[in-house]
Amino acid sequence: MLRTQLRLFFPPFVMLMFVSLIAGSCKSKDERGRVSSAPASEGRAPEGALKKITVYPYWVTTCQFAGYYVGREKGIFRKHGIDLNILEFKPFVTTDDIIRLKQADFAVLWLVNAIKMRSSGINIVNIAQFSTRSSLMLIAKKSSGIRKIEDLNGKRAGIWDGYYLQPKALFSKYHLDTKIIPIGSTNNLFLQGGVDVTNANWFDEYHAILNSGYDSNELVSFFFKDKGLNFLEDGIYCLEDKLNADPAICVEFVKASIESWVYALNNPDTSVAVILRILNRQKTTANRSHQKWMIERYRDLYLQKDKVSLNTDLKYSDYNSNANVLLDYQQINSIPPYKLFFRHYTTLLHPVSN
Repeated sequence: MLRTQLRLFFPPFVMLMFVSLIAGSCKSKDERGRVSSAPASEGRAPEGALKKITVYPYWVTTCQFAGYYVGREKGIFRKHGIDLNILEFKPFVTTDDIIRLKQADFAVLWLVNAIKMRSSGINIVNIAQFSTRSSLMLIAKKSSGIRKIEDLNGKRAGIWDGYYLQPKALFSKYHLDTKIIPIGSTNNLFLQGGVDVTNANWFDEYHAILNSGYDSNELVSFFFKDKGLNFLEDGIYCLEDKLNADPAICVEFVKASIESWVYALNNPDTSVAVILRILNRQKTTANRSHQKWMIERYRDLYLQKDKVSLNTDLKYSDYNSNANVLLDYQQINSIPPYKLFFRHYTTLLHPVSN
């Protein structure tokens, strides 16, 4: 699934501290992601102190990015001194172009895509990694005789055009002669029997297949994460130029994003209502039950057991395993240094040790 640089101005640093103090009931409980799920109703920064910031989600408006839309509507980003613009997805405009041309201050990216950008010379930095598990899966009908991964040998797999890396790595790992059939964004070929297996995200296409008339017990699924190919999904990225010029706003953006996501995930009906209103303004059709499924699956994917915290760390082991697959398949020439690629947002206001 897988887009005008805005002029920024510095509010006084004391203003940021003032906002932090008066918004204490909604602030982070610790700097690794624990936050209150209360909405921002008070403590907003004065309008003149807001910085205009643009974030780019890599896909169309859905509950997949609910945290940003809900946080903007509920005033959470404003409380953190941010006037948030969410750049709409445009077909045929690549994320690489958006970032290279500095049309967004921050972007939400999959890890492998970000590593490829860094390797190609785009100096992006991961400042918070929300995703800890891949939601990508392969789905087959039990009526096809597929029960285990080895049964995919000799079968036809519908794979999104351009998203072959993870499936190819899986088929190679299990020595499978599985034919890849490029598909678009629909499940039609799978539903009509044109392919034996199809790729899907747990929070999206899987539910669409269920809504097409299949019960879950009629399907068999294989999560890539369970097969040693845990390609991490959404993290927050910015260019090194942005980080160096204004580390304070990078910190506030992540804090606001965490708080917004926790609120959105703990208030799924509100999140769905916000997304449906936006889609209605965009004159885009939407399915309420599908958006509800999506936000609930993101609750499963994002929230920690305490229900008030998100992961924000990018583990070296995950970084290294994702990067090595890229290297093995000649998608990159070398692995970018982890310490340059990942700068946890809590460290950005402190000098970098050599």
